[in-house]
Amino acid sequence: MQKYITLFVMVLLAVPAFSQEDLQEVKITKKQKGIKKSYTVTANTSVITSKELLKAACCNLAESFETNPSIDVNFSDALTGTKQIKMLGLTSPYLMITEENIPSVRGASQAYGLSFTPGTWIESVQITKGAGSVINGYESISGQINTELLKPLNDIPFFLNAYGSTDSRFELNTHFNKKISDKWATSLFVHGNARVAKNDMNDDGFLDNPLGKQINILNRYQYYDAEKGLVGFVNFRYMNDKKQTGELNFDKDRDRGTTNSWGSEINTERFEVSTKIGYVFKDMPYQSIGFQNAFNSHNQDSYFGLNQYNIKQNSYYSNLIFNSIISNTMHKFSTGLNFSYDEYREFVNINDYSRIDNSVGAFFEYTYDNTDDFSLILGGRVDNHNRLGFFVTPRLHARYNPWKDGVIRFSAGRGKRSANIFAENQQLFASSRTFEILDTNGKIYGLNPEIAWNYGLSFSQKFKIFNQNAEAGIDFYRTDFQNQAVVDLMQSPQQVSFYNLKGNSFANSLQLEFNYELIHNLNLRTAYKYYDIQTDYLTGTFQRPLQAKHRFLGNLEYETNLNNDKQWKFDFTYNWSGKQQLPYTASNPTADQFPDFSPAYAVINAQVTRVFSPVFEVYVGGENIGNYKQEKAILGANDPFGPNFDASVAYAPIFGQMYYAGLRFKIK
Repeated sequence: MQKYITLFVMVLLAVPAFSQEDLQEVKITKKQKGIKKSYTVTANTSVITSKELLKAACCNLAESFETNPSIDVNFSDALTGTKQIKMLGLTSPYLMITEENIPSVRGASQAYGLSFTPGTWIESVQITKGAGSVINGYESISGQINTELLKPLNDIPFFLNAYGSTDSRFELNTHFNKKISDKWATSLFVHGNARVAKNDMNDDGFLDNPLGKQINILNRYQYYDAEKGLVGFVNFRYMNDKKQTGELNFDKDRDRGTTNSWGSEINTERFEVSTKIGYVFKDMPYQSIGFQNAFNSHNQDSYFGLNQYNIKQNSYYSNLIFNSIISNTMHKFSTGLNFSYDEYREFVNINDYSRIDNSVGAFFEYTYDNTDDFSLILGGRVDNHNRLGFFVTPRLHARYNPWKDGVIRFSAGRGKRSANIFAENQQLFASSRTFEILDTNGKIYGLNPEIAWNYGLSFSQKFKIFNQNAEAGIDFYRTDFQNQAVVDLMQSPQQVSFYNLKGNSFANSLQLEFNYELIHNLNLRTAYKYYDIQTDYLTGTFQRPLQAKHRFLGNLEYETNLNNDKQWKFDFTYNWSGKQQLPYTASNPTADQFPDFSPAYAVINAQVTRVFSPVFEVYVGGENIGNYKQEKAILGANDPFGPNFDASVAYAPIFGQMYYAGLRFKIK
């Protein structure tokens, strides 16, 4: 019975719910891989393990994807230091981002939410390309990222991580874990970070990274009773994050709300409570029921120069899931009900965009798996939303193994979402642009909901080269928008327009991947990505701004095998980005113009870790070692309250070289 409870914990309360057989492939083995890919999982899913997360500074979730071939990482603007992720060439709002299968980064938290999960809290990250499972909702378009946190019953009694960098960023993470009884355990995670000094590496008079501090506390409880078939989690979380950026001489007490000096503050406070309970029917280990509930309050007060932006979101989410079989375990199904409620209090300067969104939905997902060479997941859901109306969401995933160590996958699905145009594009407040909504007949800021279809085909093959393990893969995905909330930066550098799609918009993504173990313990990972992403704007058809057509990733990792207690680890990453379409600025004076396309550039990161014992290790590393910096990061920097000011266009690093060091200490 105990093994079934363990499996149920993984399926219902941890990783994305596709099938139990799928998840057996990601169990930790003696030689743990950084990124795991199963050849029997139906969906195109990869798992980033804790080993991969330690290959970089990885201070938060947004910085966890630097070595991942499926995710692109870019800076969102030239001021806040915030990193933005993309999958299949589309930004994070088109991803469903969940924490232990509960929606997390959405709505008000879209811009900065990925930086609110510290890296040391993460046990693993599951990345699914294409439309995800209908169990998790209807909003997923380009993929799903699910984060697994450390579990109290499996965690060690104490963990300490200290970090410091040359850009004056310091972090401290402590984990405390205690087994209360044979059925209860609790964990307390405490994270704090601060950036305490001003840096202006490109000499434009503005901070390259914001001053700031964050305190982040998570207390979670886990219950586990193998005899009764019960498992449960309760989480309490509080976070307070403060950022200040702008000109070097900006004083928030003196200059806020004036034109003396340009500055910005972004202050965010979050409180979350979530619960999960699951029950496996006695003598029927294939049948289970689970109930998830989550409440969170997100409050952001911010200003960017003279632009004021405040948003508060209170959300409640509930999900009831029932899993069972039809005749035998080759035929499984999941069914259930979802409910979500979002109350927004949103103010852009003096304009009030407050609203309430709520939806109720039902889903059914059928899984066929012959346990050999073929599996299929066919799902659908119906939802009724007070703004999006009544609609149906179909999803399909299929896998076929034509021969040993080869797998072909296909997926197709529809996604629908309401675009939070201000929360998702906050970087544009750091400019002199005026905001104009050209359509007024829709129910979300006057716009209609975004609707898109995503189709994907992939092939992967394992083989040997000179008796060493190798793997190659290719995948192609296309996203077709039936409607899109277009963010138009191609008309005027003094304006951004939002409107419903007036023509076509699509995103094609082609990825080639090759991985090879060059010699024992020396692994090479490479990936080339080609993107063709075009949208019909009012002034013509253009590539999506700030999206490279060509990208290349190369990663080398090496570990010594001195003995079981002492070890050296070396990691080297090369990221190359091709030219990118830039927003239109040709009507500005020459000194305040960007070219039509950015130059190509490369970023090199490296890290060395010395493991002294199973409980103590130190690491040193560097990011952007080649010291590449965007030549002109801020337009109109000498006149930030003038008509040409724009700090929202970041196609490359703003800050130059950055080096860091840290230590990890454990009590087992």
